[in-house]
Amino acid sequence: MAKIKPTKGHLYARILGVGGYRPTRVVPNEVILETIDSSDEWIRSRSGIETRHWANDEETVAAMSIEASGKAIADAGITAEQIGAVVVATVSHFKQTPAVATEIADKLGTRKAAAFDISAGCAGFGYGLTLAKGLVVEGSAEYVLVIGVERLSDLTDLEDRATAFLFGDGAGAVVVGPSAEPAIGPTVWGSEGDKSDTIRQTVPWTDYRDGEVAKFPAITQEGQAVFRWAVFEMAKVAKEALDAAGVSPGELDVFIPHQANERIIDSMVKTLKLPESVTVARDVRTTGNTSAASIPLAMERLLATGEAKSGDTALVIGFGAGLVYAATVVTLP
Repeated sequence: MAKIKPTKGHLYARILGVGGYRPTRVVPNEVILETIDSSDEWIRSRSGIETRHWANDEETVAAMSIEASGKAIADAGITAEQIGAVVVATVSHFKQTPAVATEIADKLGTRKAAAFDISAGCAGFGYGLTLAKGLVVEGSAEYVLVIGVERLSDLTDLEDRATAFLFGDGAGAVVVGPSAEPAIGPTVWGSEGDKSDTIRQTVPWTDYRDGEVAKFPAITQEGQAVFRWAVFEMAKVAKEALDAAGVSPGELDVFIPHQANERIIDSMVKTLKLPESVTVARDVRTTGNTSAASIPLAMERLLATGEAKSGDTALVIGFGAGLVYAATVVTLP
């Protein structure tokens, strides 16, 4: 019986670079109020959102991803040819096949990198980061590009008062590569499929195709149920991720939760008893909820503005449709 020789992987992996892309069109709450009965004060008080970005025809899922990825690759100090795998987290690429990751890998100039999409909603970036770490440590790729990208404006029902104001578009990307020391902690992740109806697509694509419904499918949610779940259950998951990494709340520098809702973020900060010294991402105010893109976009902005710095210890947690979640502690690039 032949023995398979050990792979030449790396002991540890880390995020080496980050990049983001926000569409050029900025959409204030006033535009949303043209189609729902609400107010700017109500939207801000319920979500913290003031503006969001919506993509134009040229700002496709692939185009936004390529822009963000180019920045991340440059930030990591490598070339596209060194990327061994491209992982794209998205729920808004409307071609069932091929994966948009293959187009991105080609247009970036990788050397036939492995490329695939994953669908894990707002936890998609965390899932992709976990896979990337495994690929680097196992030795299947030296450098992995992880992209979170969404065009949620395509899946927004502008007459749905519960969700019309929430969603935005954009792309965030990171490069994961070898590290001399631990820099991506163990991932605490999972799913609760019994709660899948709380965030969902209104109808299957086939219902629209077959004429059973006239309205294009959109994302809808049960706001209060999602809020309770995120605040109480995800705070527990975040604490588990800190414990798994051996990091106490007092040792944390930065908290980057999924940018779903500022009230959820505030409640998690309170429940986790994070000290005031911890920088908390609040990108949701001007970017809205960009699902899989929200964590890398928020990370990129914190580093760009100087609110966070290279080497900081950050807790990241994504959670959403499924219901799915993923949390881990990372060292910022």
